[in-house]
Amino acid sequence: MMQFSAHELAVPTSCTDVEVTLRHAGRLPAKVMGHDWVLAKDSDVSGIVNAGLAAGLSHGFVPENDKRIIAATKVVGGGESTTVKFSTALLLQGARYVFFCTAPGHSSVMHGKFLFGDATRVAQAGK
Repeated sequence: MMQFSAHELAVPTSCTDVEVTLRHAGRLPAKVMGHDWVLAKDSDVSGIVNAGLAAGLSHGFVPENDKRIIAATKVVGGGESTTVKFSTALLLQGARYVFFCTAPGHSSVMHGKFLFGDATRVAQAGK
């Protein structure tokens, strides 16, 4: 099934760095059924996905030097994994963030909320 194992990730402001590992549980190669993990503001998702389509697989469906992208992994195929590490200094407490896959047609089902804030606010936002 084409989905992330988590539909929501929460990070308290006490964290200074975040590390996310994407493991592709499928069997098909990246050029056939690749996946990635991209983090951006909710309002930027559609624009990033459209620009990613134009960029194509050779650029991992991620537009080069796109300042709307906070963090992104490379595209991986079945049985592969990739990790991205980023600073929480790039995040604003209370902003609406989404993680998603930029492969064509995937973002509509492969997405989730990314919450950043103090422990109480993060816990409440997740409910």
